[in-house]
Amino acid sequence: MFQHAAELTGKKWSAAILLAMQRGADRFSEIRGSVTGLSDRMLAVRLRELEEHALVRRTVIPTVPTTVQYTLTPAGDELIRILQPLVDWAHRWET
Repeated sequence: MFQHAAELTGKKWSAAILLAMQRGADRFSEIRGSVTGLSDRMLAVRLRELEEHALVRRTVIPTVPTTVQYTLTPAGDELIRILQPLVDWAHRWET
């Protein structure tokens, strides 16, 4: 289980996407704009993976044009909160 969780969160861009969403980005373009260097293609791939693992919820809103909104699930929100001590550690030991 540990290895699965570490590999999922350790994939490039996954944690940054979850953090952007926790900070309020809920549209594709907002998430992409919040994560420097992230391409459209990689964002789409990672959002699908995070959705498959029930960390992100994708909601299609029938407007013209169609609006797609992404939100953290309770599991995704909990995961990003669990990762915060790792961020704190990195800041303390950064060289």
